[in-house]
Amino acid sequence: MMSKADEMKQEEVKNDLRYLKLLSKKFPTIAEACTEIINLEAILELPKGTEHFLTDIHGEYEAFQHVLKNASGSVARKVNEIFGQTMLENEKKELCTLIYYPEEKLELVKVSEPNIEDWYRITLHKLILVARTVSSKYTRSKVSKALPPEFAYILQELLHESLSEPKQDYVNVIISTIIEIGRADNFIAALCELIQRLTIDSMHIVGDIFDRGPGAHIILDTLLKYHDIDVQWGNHDILWMGAACGNEACIANVLRLALRYGNLPTIEDGYGINLLPLATFAMDVYGDDECPKFRPTPTAISHGEKTDRLITKMQKAIAVMQFKIEGQIIKRNPEYDMQERLKLELINYDDMTIKYGDRVFELDDKFLPTVDPKDPYKLTEEEAAVMEKLRYSFMNSDKMRKHMRWLYAKGSLYLVRNSNLMFHASVPMNEDGSFKEVLVHGELYSGKALFDRVDAIVRAAYFGDPSQEDHQRDVDYMWYLWCGANSPFFDKDKMTNFEKYFIPDKSMMKEKKGYYYTLRNEYDICVKVLKEFGLEGPKSHIINGHVPVKVAKGEQPVKADGKLLVIDGGFSKAYQSETGIAGYTLIYHSRGLQLVQHEPFQSTRKAIEEGVDIISNRFVLEFNDNRMHVRDTDIGRELTSQIDDLKKLLCAYRMGLIEEKH
Repeated sequence: MMSKADEMKQEEVKNDLRYLKLLSKKFPTIAEACTEIINLEAILELPKGTEHFLTDIHGEYEAFQHVLKNASGSVARKVNEIFGQTMLENEKKELCTLIYYPEEKLELVKVSEPNIEDWYRITLHKLILVARTVSSKYTRSKVSKALPPEFAYILQELLHESLSEPKQDYVNVIISTIIEIGRADNFIAALCELIQRLTIDSMHIVGDIFDRGPGAHIILDTLLKYHDIDVQWGNHDILWMGAACGNEACIANVLRLALRYGNLPTIEDGYGINLLPLATFAMDVYGDDECPKFRPTPTAISHGEKTDRLITKMQKAIAVMQFKIEGQIIKRNPEYDMQERLKLELINYDDMTIKYGDRVFELDDKFLPTVDPKDPYKLTEEEAAVMEKLRYSFMNSDKMRKHMRWLYAKGSLYLVRNSNLMFHASVPMNEDGSFKEVLVHGELYSGKALFDRVDAIVRAAYFGDPSQEDHQRDVDYMWYLWCGANSPFFDKDKMTNFEKYFIPDKSMMKEKKGYYYTLRNEYDICVKVLKEFGLEGPKSHIINGHVPVKVAKGEQPVKADGKLLVIDGGFSKAYQSETGIAGYTLIYHSRGLQLVQHEPFQSTRKAIEEGVDIISNRFVLEFNDNRMHVRDTDIGRELTSQIDDLKKLLCAYRMGLIEEKH
């Protein structure tokens, strides 16, 4: 007699028959379905893969690439675990440097090493041991897919053969032959890249790849090749994405920031943006103006005195155009409630003063020859021509188009993964801790629904049809997301760029943060936010960036009794004088969660020539007595669901509902 459980199973099989028939095309026999079930069940018992979290990279490509290569110190930790007391500290450091920069380090070794063949032999044995260790948590199939094609067969043999008797001679002959035929350099490079690849299983970038540093385009070129990655957009990413959509206010902000930080390599060399029309216009209009408030910041990249003077005038020219274009957007979108930011119309152009409530300020910079007092937000013909050329450059840069499509494909406003909720900045909230209702395109949204609606608009702004009536509204909203009071990317009462350039009183430059930034210190608030996004339990966390943690002033990255982690610690050099460090990263492996605090990176050259690694301090946030396995992750839940489907398929075969195809 059939049990109730069996009856229910058979009923499920009959209900899912259409899907199971499709599944049978991939697994046409009982044997093949059984093999896959066995394979998936085995994968579930493997250790959880290591996740790597970074945020607020801000174009600092050298430091970023080094952190990527050393996996926030994970490679050095593995080397130390393997070799312990059997190698001197400087030998371990040399091995780590080789793993990070194999080609460059090999060039130095070949100059200084008296017996290169012995060095090759010893080093290859060490690297094979490290590669075996980092590959041990993966299936052979996954490791095989990560192997470089030209050495795939040999590496498979070396990774899976024992170094002890009776296979020792077999392994030694392989290594000796590699050296003899002159392939040692290539093989070492392949091994080092494999170690880097297998040390980290997946990476999360929690926003702000762009601005301030000189190499956002280099960082994105690197990320495009990364094996498993996702991005949660930051406010600076959104600004560039808005520029790529053709939003002229975003374009002006991008260029103003680039000029402010002297960051021309990303604009000109990286994306091929033609700045000549802006430079020519700036010299024509502001050639005799010193523009003192528009000089690059003290931490800016210097391009020489003459060029820096030109950059100063270009920054003023684009800033004035920015304020005009922003005024146009505010006027055609009254729902933004940003009328308070319409400053050009408040200026008394007779005495060059501006009135804020009861206070009157004399402008710090009184030379505004392109502003028409009767229509202050209208671009002059020359300004309009410059903006049109810049807009064309941004929308037709091949590299920018490639990078933006990748950002859209791999990115989102937020991500829930393995009990962690990742988003860059804020969830707009009221003072009482309730989720703030925000007006978006005429409808109110809050909490997760707000995030989902904003995510949809960001995609529509880039991929939507420009001929459609609503498309301009979506493109305008990209600028609002950069600086709007209720934007999840910003969440401050205002952005005081105008005041910083024109008002002498620093009190007028204050930007009041939204309530989330203080409420997130409370455990119950973080639990509420996590629940809103479908997460509960002691192992769930919020991971943010955006606000640099000023360690030098005693601030801490761990908040709300460990429920929230802020890992923006100053990757950008522009922030390091305030933070006192050079950023945080986060490592989440099978043993738990570790926060890594980094000291400033000196240079790639010093790392290669002197073995100067980033000094990193690791703090264990959570430790698991029992290792986490794939079964305990989101992927594990997906695999468990696949196993259930395969078991239903077996049932369908055995019930005769689907015929095997041998």
